[in-house]
Amino acid sequence: MSDTKSQAPKPKKAKAETKSETKAEGKLEAAKSRATAALQTRANYSSNAVQDIAGALNGLLADVFVLYLKTKNFHWHMSGPHFRDYHLLLDEQSDQIFAMTDPIAERVRKIGGTTIKSIGQIARQQRLLDNDAEYVTPQDMLSELRDDNVQLVVAMREVHDLCDENQDVATASLLENWIDETERRAWFLFETTRREA
Repeated sequence: MSDTKSQAPKPKKAKAETKSETKAEGKLEAAKSRATAALQTRANYSSNAVQDIAGALNGLLADVFVLYLKTKNFHWHMSGPHFRDYHLLLDEQSDQIFAMTDPIAERVRKIGGTTIKSIGQIARQQRLLDNDAEYVTPQDMLSELRDDNVQLVVAMREVHDLCDENQDVATASLLENWIDETERRAWFLFETTRREA
């Protein structure tokens, strides 16, 4: 009997630790595979459709961020006799432009794509030009923003056509509202910059 008492029981902790380590390693491997795995598309779009639509939307998103920042820049640096009117107009327009960013990015994610992750990526994908000039006249500011909004409408129509080709009704529907808003901004800017005859 004394022999059984003096024998040390087999350590159960070692077995538990091994199980715990194995479980932790399994979780780590699962996390690694998720990090490198392609996104699973929940919608019924082919991988090519997802790639094409997500790419087009990311290009659009880059331009929307550029237009937002340029509109805010001109809003901040507006001057002259029509300062208050132009300042408020550009503030209203910049809010409307910024409101498009989250739905665009979320739409990319909903279809299974990845979206813009950095300012550098925006710079690589943008088609609208920056304006870093020290001084821009109010007329030139409004004209440039008008032209940028017109260019954005053209880009949105192209993305809409791509969505139609791939039967992406939801994205096309969002674009229709944004096209209307952008055409309205271009119209207001056009009328604001018209010279009296």
